[in-house]
Amino acid sequence: QVQLVESGGGLVQAGGSLRLSCAASRGTLSRYNLGWFRQAPGKEREFVAVLSRSGLRLSVADFVKDRFTISKDNAKNTMYLQMNSLRPEDTAVYFCAADVHNNGNLDYTPEEYDYWGQGTQVTVSS
Repeated sequence: QVQLVESGGGLVQAGGSLRLSCAASRGTLSRYNLGWFRQAPGKEREFVAVLSRSGLRLSVADFVKDRFTISKDNAKNTMYLQMNSLRPEDTAVYFCAADVHNNGNLDYTPEEYDYWGQGTQVTVSS
């Protein structure tokens, strides 16, 4: 059983920055591929970024490329999403997730992930 807790969300003006954290209160994050997803009101949950358990492979969605960075600190058992140059369209609830049963590939759909945090709200004002 893996328990994930996100933090770091909030209200920020367009062009600002936030850093989201995803801490594991149970489980060891270094064993899993890890992902960030987001869900805006009335929309489906969408992929934002993924990081392999080795930390050597990562991928981010085109709409956040050059603005968002995914990383982790195994010693702190925590994953991060650094978000810069935020836009109003980035407003959403952001979720972290652990992909336990991956076959070595990076996964991009929510259905591939086994454990989820409760989400943290990010609101970007114009």
